[in-house]
Amino acid sequence: MSFRLDGKNVLVTGGTRGIGRAVVLSLAQEGCNVVACYRGDAEAAARLENDLAATPGKHSVVQADVGRADQVARLLDECRARLGSLDVVVHNAGAISHVPFARLELAEWQRVLDTNLTGMYLILHGALPLMSEGGSVVAIGSKAAMVGVPLRTHYTASKAGVLGLARSLCKELGPQGIRINVIAPGIISTHAAEGLSPEQEQRYRNMTALGRLGEPEEIADVVLFLASDRSRYMSGETVHVDGGI
Repeated sequence: MSFRLDGKNVLVTGGTRGIGRAVVLSLAQEGCNVVACYRGDAEAAARLENDLAATPGKHSVVQADVGRADQVARLLDECRARLGSLDVVVHNAGAISHVPFARLELAEWQRVLDTNLTGMYLILHGALPLMSEGGSVVAIGSKAAMVGVPLRTHYTASKAGVLGLARSLCKELGPQGIRINVIAPGIISTHAAEGLSPEQEQRYRNMTALGRLGEPEEIADVVLFLASDRSRYMSGETVHVDGGI
């Protein structure tokens, strides 16, 4: 099934590993021109660049910390110079840690919120001048925002903020013909999930109706749908892709 995305210009944050990597490659395979950013894993960035070379379109992998305004400005300058405009923005960059609230230091609270929520603000605020009618924003949220997770109060709060930001922005951007939607993944088989013990992984499997963890490509498929005109009457929605938790 084609999503008719040929020639679309796309920015993907956090695009070199896990869900982000799958999203970037899926968009490139659909014929998009993609700028992907990463914070610090140069090896993952090099692997992505190598894989993108085998796909059509113009692609760039740029180092940028989305929690820093100066680096976001530089990233968007790169988008303007290389692509001219943006049709789709996917905010996937994220930070997480597991800390009891009583021991959660302000610096760690700010680190996670700066990446997950303030980073979304910085990216979208800077990208808006590059977008026009028909544009689509897709934010990668989390099931945690709806259910809460112990030891992740900062992460959960940031992802709940993503939902609120998207709901308000859809009202503001709708008259301009720009849509914004959120994907809320469940437990996905990424680098982060590799640290689970066999008992923890089985517990997560048992929580899902489908009896398994999700794959990054299964999130990417929903990104393709939300980025395309096939979802042209969807805005302000949160799409749960969690196997039926």
